Amino acid sequence: MLVGPTEMLSARDRRDRPPEEGVAAELQGFAVDKNFLISLKGILLETELALTFIIFICFTASISAYMAAALLEFFITLAFLFLYTTQYYQRFDRLNWPCLDFLRCVSAIIIFLVVSFAAVTSRDGAAIAAFVFGIILVSVFAYDAFKIYRTEIAPGASQGECLFSEKRCPPRP
Repeated sequence: MLVGPTEMLSARDRRDRPPEEGVAAELQGFAVDKNFLISLKGILLETELALTFIIFICFTASISAYMAAALLEFFITLAFLFLYTTQYYQRFDRLNWPCLDFLRCVSAIIIFLVVSFAAVTSRDGAAIAAFVFGIILVSVFAYDAFKIYRTEIAPGASQGECLFSEKRCPPRP
């Protein structure tokens, strides 16, 4: 389909004009929340991101069979950091973000425990470093999961609501 000079001119004019208010308001959702980056949750996510990258480098240098687990967890943690920092997760209000974050931490604990202990059996220097950083990372993920449970998941249960059923929880002593 051929485009005439008037259609080309109007497309160029639309491109050079400032965006309407609706478009500008949508783009403001990607503004970085600097307060989140210095909060406890932000520091935990940044630490998890740095440690998974270090473990990925260690696995790349020694046992390349295990580097996929570290790389996958790196991208998942990066996605959560992006969603929380830009507060873009609030647009997906049907998802239970504390539960997803808790499950991310628990699955990472299991994966890195298995991979770290499997890597230390090779007796390579980089694999032993990956084991040490893996144990540190497991403790960071465990602390993150504990904080998520205590602040986001458990308060709902302490108000008389059961987490996984429709009936009321028994009273706590």
